Amino acid sequence: MQNMVKMTKGQTEAQISEALIKFEKEFMGRGPRETVSHIIKDAIFVRLKGVLTPAEEQLAKTSEGAKLIKKTRVELLESGMALLGKIVFDITDCETTSMHSDICTKTGEKIIVFILDRNLESMFK
Repeated sequence: MQNMVKMTKGQTEAQISEALIKFEKEFMGRGPRETVSHIIKDAIFVRLKGVLTPAEEQLAKTSEGAKLIKKTRVELLESGMALLGKIVFDITDCETTSMHSDICTKTGEKIIVFILDRNLESMFK
């Protein structure tokens, strides 16, 4: 844990965003243009903008291509689930009980939601 007593909610959210940007760059091969994280009780909501590669943007112009991107991105993210759980644990000292994600091939945005084993908001009061 990164000393939750001294970190504000905003600082923790920023640290989560930075860690997810690093994950995207190192694991997925491309970082998002913008990332924002929100802690909501026992959940962390992360919105990543600009995640599609130029090739994926071209592929997304057809419905078959968009489906392929979604399927591939889900598989890739699932293969990195243990690493993502560790990233969240290292920052929050909370276990991830489930993770949910989706990507919009029209806007190039991706969301990731982490459900944790306890409420984080009470740690910041």
